[in-house]
Amino acid sequence: MTSLSSRAGDAPADPAAALLSVRDLTVEYKTDAGLVAAVERLSFDVGERQTLAIVGESGSGKSAAAMALMGLLPASARVTGSIRFRGRELLGLPERELRAVRGRHIGIIFQDALAALNPMMTVGDQIAEAVTVHDPTLGRKELAARAADLLGLVGIPSPEKRLHEYPHEFSGGMRQRVMIAMGMANEPDILIADEPTTALDVTVQAQILEVLRRVQERTGTSVLLITHDLGVVAGVADRVMVMYSGRNLELGGAESVFYEPSHPYTRALLDALPRIDRRVPRLTQIPGQLPPPGQRPRGCPFQPRCPHARPALCGTESASPLRVSTLHTTSCVRAHEIEGELR
Repeated sequence: MTSLSSRAGDAPADPAAALLSVRDLTVEYKTDAGLVAAVERLSFDVGERQTLAIVGESGSGKSAAAMALMGLLPASARVTGSIRFRGRELLGLPERELRAVRGRHIGIIFQDALAALNPMMTVGDQIAEAVTVHDPTLGRKELAARAADLLGLVGIPSPEKRLHEYPHEFSGGMRQRVMIAMGMANEPDILIADEPTTALDVTVQAQILEVLRRVQERTGTSVLLITHDLGVVAGVADRVMVMYSGRNLELGGAESVFYEPSHPYTRALLDALPRIDRRVPRLTQIPGQLPPPGQRPRGCPFQPRCPHARPALCGTESASPLRVSTLHTTSCVRAHEIEGELR
């Protein structure tokens, strides 16, 4: 591991060149106890043709961040910070202007395909509807051809026939492929995949990830992959951001994060993964639970569960990201002391 040096931001050195640049994104919800933060001061970049995976336990704020990027949070949410797409600020855009970006330039795949698809419409009509929102000039035959092309792109056999079928006639994996087709309907520059493999068996998970990879290769679309499973992103992501309790704990190249983790939480997630290269008596678990948003500890949110925590250091104010290498940062204030133990 490269020695830690100066404090730095958690993004590539040239954010101006990023396709999507997020700075200090904070999402708060109004409650009886006041504003409660689901996401706190999140910053990251997604480059052209790049896959960034956001990883963390359920409840860490990953999906709230994704919905904030799309402008799909409820009125009870308060969003601050900056979200720039190709240099254009999206936060605060009028709804009409945001709709022109949503779907056309930034697409999304929702995690529950069965809930997201309309059971009363054929999948072909639903894909066509996604296209006509941004291109109302296409005729019915052109829309049907476009829908069939998209179903073929995501690997659904006999697409011309299956576009006339309803969601209940598709398996879980095939429904998720339909969601990918809908997300790609307008050839967006970036596709947000929110837990696209949830509730699917391991074999189907691999197929869905392969579909995303193949779609990215053919279209050049960047991907923001959100998942709770660090094992899912191996071999798929270029960069990985590890979230916990609404915050970024570690961000870096996928290989660097996997083989040289700099935060104890990242190491704990890696240790909890099943291994096929060695026999272990039992899987490692992370003790304790994720704190509720309104009850987060002061300082590092992971410190109550961290075997390396020192209250005098970790229980004070949250540290600014520390640079591990050029494109790898951590929020652990003890990273330089414990780096050998995390390898």
